[in-house]
Amino acid sequence: MPVFQLDNELVFPHPALAGPDGLLAVGGDLTTGRLLLAYANGIFPWFEEGEPILWWSLDPRLVLFPEKLKISKSLKQTIRNKKFTVTFDAHFEEVIEACSKVERPGQEGTWIGGEMKRAYIRLHKEGYAHSVEVFKDGQLSGGLYGISLGRAFFGESMFHIERDASKVALFHLTERLIKWDFMLIDAQQDTPHLRRMGAETIPRQQFLEILKQSLQYPTVKGNWSETEIIFTNHIKTE
Repeated sequence: MPVFQLDNELVFPHPALAGPDGLLAVGGDLTTGRLLLAYANGIFPWFEEGEPILWWSLDPRLVLFPEKLKISKSLKQTIRNKKFTVTFDAHFEEVIEACSKVERPGQEGTWIGGEMKRAYIRLHKEGYAHSVEVFKDGQLSGGLYGISLGRAFFGESMFHIERDASKVALFHLTERLIKWDFMLIDAQQDTPHLRRMGAETIPRQQFLEILKQSLQYPTVKGNWSETEIIFTNHIKTE
């Protein structure tokens, strides 16, 4: 199956045209408009620094339905004891920088290079990318970041320095998403860690159908640390 070559035109092939490994297209750019169009169509970028941009749509897709999050007894105790302090959108750049430095089993280097960091920082400043920060004794100990469109949250990466810190971030994220009636968290790739916390794989077609439904609702746009949230709904699928 051919891999589509993108040019300056702001368009993607249908996700169903992706290869068996999920690779759909190569090239293009990481402008805000292209990234938002990609996520709205179930597509995400993943590539190594210095290489062409690769665009993916996996089948099956790992997702976490917020209400299905599994919390262990020990994690419940950690949350109750308020061992950590949690904030939203207060230190986005520090979180993405920390995620870029995490050593991951079976992976050499990082896919969160300078170009990716700059692109997602722009998305954050425009109110689409969000972070959850977890502190212990005033030090950033874990967190996560991702994109919010409609009632879907696209998780990009997470990290921890202190045990359970990233799990605490995910717990507080799901609590907020449940409050806002979000339909799912896109976890993209299958990992044992997220499966233990309740994530599951679903067929790409099912994922796209749920995503389409979620995009019928306004996007929670703005800084999530603030009480006044701007809702906007202008993202279109192809």
